[in-house]
Amino acid sequence: MMKKRVVKIALCMLFVLSLCLLPSCKKSEDSGNGDANQSDQNTTTPETNENETPGDTANAGGLVPIELELPKPMFVGTPQDTKVANLEKPLGHARPPFLAPPGTKNVALGKPISGSDEEPIIGELDYITDGDMEAADGSYVELGPFLQHVTIDLEAVHEIYAIFVWHYHKQARVYFDVVVQVADDPDFVENVQTVFNNDMDNTAGLGVGTDKHYSETNEGKLIDVLNKGIKARYVRLYSQGNTSNDLNHYIEVAVFGKPAS
Repeated sequence: MMKKRVVKIALCMLFVLSLCLLPSCKKSEDSGNGDANQSDQNTTTPETNENETPGDTANAGGLVPIELELPKPMFVGTPQDTKVANLEKPLGHARPPFLAPPGTKNVALGKPISGSDEEPIIGELDYITDGDMEAADGSYVELGPFLQHVTIDLEAVHEIYAIFVWHYHKQARVYFDVVVQVADDPDFVENVQTVFNNDMDNTAGLGVGTDKHYSETNEGKLIDVLNKGIKARYVRLYSQGNTSNDLNHYIEVAVFGKPAS
C-alpha cells in the first residue's frame, strides 16, 4: 500500500514538471521562428527608389552637371513646315543637365576658327566660339549655299565629352547634312572620327549617316561622346542648307572636355 502511494506521488510530480516545461519549449520555438523571420527581412532586396534618377547614379560615379547657361527661346512668326524624313521627335520638356567628370568646361570658348566660306554673308566666323548663344541679330554668322564647314582649333589634344551646336534657332527649322568630325590635324587626315552624321544619302561625301534630323531650339543639339573615349584637337562641322533656305548658319559651338593627359 505504501509502495502504491509513492508511485502515485512520483507520477503527480512528473505531470507537474511537464506542465512547467511546456511554456519554455514554446518560447524557444517562437524565438527560433522569430530569428528566421528576422533573417528573411535582412536578406530582402531593397526596393528601388522611385525618386532616383539616372543623374543620381551618375553623380555616385563621380560625374557632375556641366555649367551651361542656355539662351532664351526666340521663335518668331509662323513656324515653317518641317516635315523632314527621319526627324527626331521633340523631347517635350527641358533637356536634363549633361553630366561629365569634374573640371569639364567649354574648351572651344575663344579658340581660333576657320571655314570653307572665308567671307561670310553676315557676321564673322569668330562669333561661333564667342560664348554668345542668343539668336538675336549680330549673334550669328551666315555662310553661303551648298555644303559648307567650320573648323575649331582647340590648340591642344583634349578629351571630349560633349559637343553642343546652335545653328539659327530664331525659327523652327531643320539643317541638312549635319556632320560633325574630330581629328588630330587641320587637314582631317589623322585620327578622323565622325561623332554625328544625319546625311542620309551621302550627298556630303562623308558617308551615309544614321543620326536623325532635328529641329533647332535654344537648347542646341547635344552630341554626347562621353563614353566613346574621344581625344582630338580639331572639331569640324558640316551643313548643307535648311528647310527655310539654302544658306548655312551658326550661332555657337561649345566643346566640353578636358586637356588630354
